[in-house]
Amino acid sequence: MLGKLHMLKQLIHEWTAWIQDWLHQLIHTWFIWVQDWGYWGVILLMAMESSIFPVPSEVVMPPAAFLAAQGKMHLWGVILAGTLGSWLGSAITYGISRWLGRPFILKFGKYFFIKPEKLERAEIFMQRYEAGGIFFARLLPVVRHLISIPAGIVRMPFGKFSLMTVIGSFLWCSILSWYGKSVFERNPKLMENPEEM
Repeated sequence: MLGKLHMLKQLIHEWTAWIQDWLHQLIHTWFIWVQDWGYWGVILLMAMESSIFPVPSEVVMPPAAFLAAQGKMHLWGVILAGTLGSWLGSAITYGISRWLGRPFILKFGKYFFIKPEKLERAEIFMQRYEAGGIFFARLLPVVRHLISIPAGIVRMPFGKFSLMTVIGSFLWCSILSWYGKSVFERNPKLMENPEEM
């Protein structure tokens, strides 16, 4: 019994180390994209972030603002690129959700951890809060990635959806960019060492 427990602990330790290495490499790759591709990298990564891809905006916007603080980009350009990318990813997810509709999500949602109860709660949320719900969802981690799905399913007017997405994303990108700029002011050599960051 103790041997099996020890093997299980070892397996968990190896798996955890592999996940940490993989995440570190992924974050390092995103940093390189922002550094090498500039505003286009910010747009691409933030579009991915606002869809269902696992790209946290917290590892896109602060490093971009960090580069802006070094004079390699402009802070307002970073914020606008992040906002545009957020809207682009959200608009694509909204369009796909609207096109596929509720029956598709009910049938295949289980493969993406979307249970019928979760879909119903999201629809009730969208009907109750509408535009305000989209705005506030853009400021909440995890929720901001998924809010476009119920908005598309309930066929929220695209203009209203876009306006709230742009306003909320602009605020979120501004906050993260301000944070990145303030980090640079405290530690200007941080970008040279992604492991430290």
